[in-house]
Amino acid sequence: MLFNETYDVIVVGAGHAGCEAAAAAANLGSKTMLITMNMQTIGQMSCNPAMGGIAKGQIVREIDAMGGFSGIVADKSAIQFKMLNLSKGPAMWSPRTQNDRMKFAEEWRYVLENTPNLDFFQDMVKSLIINNGKVEGVITSLGIEIKGKSVVLTNGTFLNGLIHVGDKQLGGGRMGEPKAYGITEQLVELGFEAGRMKTGTPVRVDGRSLDYSKMEEQAGDKNPQKFSYLDTPKLKKQRSCYITYTNETVHEILRTGFDKSPMFNGTIQSIGPRYCPSIEDKINRFAERNRHQLFAEPEGWNTVEVYVNGFSSSLPEDVQLKALHHVPGFEKAKIFRPGYAIEYDYFPPTQLKHTLETKLIENLYFAGQINGTTGYEEAAGQGLMAGINAHNKVHEKDEFILSRDEAYIGVLIDDLITKGTEEPYRMFTSRAEYRLLLRQDNADIRLTEKAYNLGLAKEERLKNMEEKVAKSSELEEFLRETSLKPGIINPILEANESSPVDQAYRAAQILTRPNLSLEKLTAIDFIKEKVEQYNEEQKEQAEINIKYKGYIEKERDNVAKLQRLETIRIPEDFDYSKISSLSAEAKQKLNKIQPKTIAQAGRISGVSPADINVLLIYLGR
Repeated sequence: MLFNETYDVIVVGAGHAGCEAAAAAANLGSKTMLITMNMQTIGQMSCNPAMGGIAKGQIVREIDAMGGFSGIVADKSAIQFKMLNLSKGPAMWSPRTQNDRMKFAEEWRYVLENTPNLDFFQDMVKSLIINNGKVEGVITSLGIEIKGKSVVLTNGTFLNGLIHVGDKQLGGGRMGEPKAYGITEQLVELGFEAGRMKTGTPVRVDGRSLDYSKMEEQAGDKNPQKFSYLDTPKLKKQRSCYITYTNETVHEILRTGFDKSPMFNGTIQSIGPRYCPSIEDKINRFAERNRHQLFAEPEGWNTVEVYVNGFSSSLPEDVQLKALHHVPGFEKAKIFRPGYAIEYDYFPPTQLKHTLETKLIENLYFAGQINGTTGYEEAAGQGLMAGINAHNKVHEKDEFILSRDEAYIGVLIDDLITKGTEEPYRMFTSRAEYRLLLRQDNADIRLTEKAYNLGLAKEERLKNMEEKVAKSSELEEFLRETSLKPGIINPILEANESSPVDQAYRAAQILTRPNLSLEKLTAIDFIKEKVEQYNEEQKEQAEINIKYKGYIEKERDNVAKLQRLETIRIPEDFDYSKISSLSAEAKQKLNKIQPKTIAQAGRISGVSPADINVLLIYLGR
């Protein structure tokens, strides 16, 4: 026997979900095993070399606030930082980094190899050991049995992965890497429902063959911030991205390949990500648009490889190249690797509990793309939660669940479990009802103490968070108490096209005006002197709290109202079919999903407010 011991947690797959799951379980004290088909691709960015973005940046900050590593790894491998949506309110601000692909994977490997309680093994897992409805380990393709008290599956695109380039098909989980098989078949036999999804990736080109003078430069932020709340390095220098556009000629050339496109000739029947369509999908769906934006994104500090964001495609490789040559700046482009589509197995997530444990098999957890999501950040957030819950279950501790008003990760998991998904699920700010509470700037205030109590976030994080709260409150207090006479404040108001005042006002009142900021108030010497005592995060927190106080309080009231419904629990294995006044659809959906609370029942698509009233009456409310 290669492995005599029984692990607490076995994690299958070492992508974004698997890395976070393994790190969380091991750091909490579980004897953990991470199994991957290739030790060289741990933490590999399969698609774009970037982390964060709209609503995804919030998730990375939440992972960091709880003691996960995606934020730290992203900071250490960043080549550019941008805060998106700064022209909108703070609920929409979303951090994003461009990353060095190789360095990102290297940093992840370094993190994991320096994590106590974590072992590695390189092989493909082809089946699970299951006894009496409970998982007890895995069997690899070499026939090696590894015993474990719990298993987290994070198989990504590898489960029966099929790659399409034009009419060519290759079995694999990523170009050049074999597919995994055996697990889907076994789980379906056990009674799980499985489906197929599709995603794609763009062409990669040789940066030396591009003419950047024909493109618009996109530099990083002048004052780049970072993801982690710990002391990770801030970027001193950055690499630019470049924007260019397709045109009618490009679209015409792409159309010539449609008869060989697996998307249009019926070869691919599964659904791809709605908000990340392929270029052929874009020109087909949005035929009225004569151009689409493309981003040339460098793959790292020291490589010439460039990722062409926006040009995801599964058309024949010669059509891809021919069309590219008509994009400004790409006239002489050389392809490193063509774009391709990939189909893979997933399991509709309504088969899971909120802990990400499967309802059918005890101690078996699913995280990442296997649950029908798309995106590194969504996968990493699920991995973290599955790792925590697998550890807690094995050690007979309480389950750890984040609610919709606590974190985007909570919204993500609740959406998946309650609503399910027919297409690859991607997080957006619009999916959260309480996005004003779930901002990127306060992820530590929301989550660090919870994670510290779990034993995952270290004391340093807690102290940082407590200091931030104390300092920002102190600055807030100063601005609420400081009176500014007309003679002092009017010149600033006039300079910012804001109407002058004829009496003294508090600095905080002035701050609530739309075109004024704390930075503008530092034109007053004694305010400048005070404000300089605080760091960026503390200043930002105080300013947001003052500017949006009324809105934030309103949102908290809404949460409190809805929480009443969250506390009304529904008995386990409740039989809805015996309530005759429920609609037929509601009975079917409620019996399938088995919601835990009235609030969750209300979020299931097909369950109407009338059905909820019937339930409330039935439960004696």
